[in-house]
Amino acid sequence: PFFRYINSPHGVRVAERTMDEKKGKKSMKDIKISKLVINCCVGDSGDQLTRAERVLKELSGQDPVFSKARLTVRTFSIRRNEKIACHVTVRGAKAEKILEKGLNVKEFELKSKNFSETGNFGFGIQEHIDLGIKYDPQIGIFGMDFFIVLERPGFRVSRRKRFRSRIGLNHKITKEQAIEWYKTKFGGTVVEF
Repeated sequence: PFFRYINSPHGVRVAERTMDEKKGKKSMKDIKISKLVINCCVGDSGDQLTRAERVLKELSGQDPVFSKARLTVRTFSIRRNEKIACHVTVRGAKAEKILEKGLNVKEFELKSKNFSETGNFGFGIQEHIDLGIKYDPQIGIFGMDFFIVLERPGFRVSRRKRFRSRIGLNHKITKEQAIEWYKTKFGGTVVEF
């Protein structure tokens, strides 16, 4: 059985869970997707950026946020504070579904340099129509970057307002652990380059 009876101080028999059942529970070491950020950089504001926004909205079902240029680059004819890109942050089951579509385009094959030392990973796709979005001649074709942030239960301690703390070294996600999680979760391959 998964429990045993013990006598409480009040003289009542209480069922206590045994170690067999506790092992079946979720572990603090379980890795999950914290968020998926999809970035579509156009390089100039105007009509093309609005079309990129429509693509991201159709893909995620959320309103994208615009990114501004930090510097003026004359060769690219970009001015400082000019909107040049848009991105959207997706979480939960929707993030996993979109990520699956993106990895399907890459045939579930990533390079080892796609994974960062902090256990996150990212990749890019050339054409958004590969994700299953219907081609519209008025919109055109856009490429985009997918960036996935991984976390474990307890990572909130570094972000909360009260009693903020650091994540312990053994609890942080390493590059090797992220690669192992990716292989088991999606059955993908990681190529060394």
